[in-house]
Amino acid sequence: MTAKPSNVGIVIVSHSPLVARGTADMVRQMVGGSVPLAWTGGNSHGELGTDAGNIMKAIEEAWSEAGVAVFVDLGGAETNSEMAIEMLGTVRAKLVSICNAPIVEGAVIAAAEASGGASLAKVVATAEELSP
Repeated sequence: MTAKPSNVGIVIVSHSPLVARGTADMVRQMVGGSVPLAWTGGNSHGELGTDAGNIMKAIEEAWSEAGVAVFVDLGGAETNSEMAIEMLGTVRAKLVSICNAPIVEGAVIAAAEASGGASLAKVVATAEELSP
């Protein structure tokens, strides 16, 4: 019996925990449990913002040997996501991509693509097609 290859994981990073959780709920309703999924929102004080340590934990929660696509809402989320990816180490960092796509629509489309077994490059490209 051959092991089923793992699907690309999806991480949602927002300055707002409500936006991050709501987006993750939407993704989960669209693709079920076929895609590793995690979210993080807010800073370490429970206020609006992002936290590199929490982003790293979310990446590890959604970890897949197929890779992880990260969706961010604003520049600070992107910067902290880049720091979190660096903290993973060189080997694992190569399997994580930040998507330049709308956070909600991009995450849903990417998860649908990932649920079909698409590669990280294909998942990211499909989500980024949504950007102007």
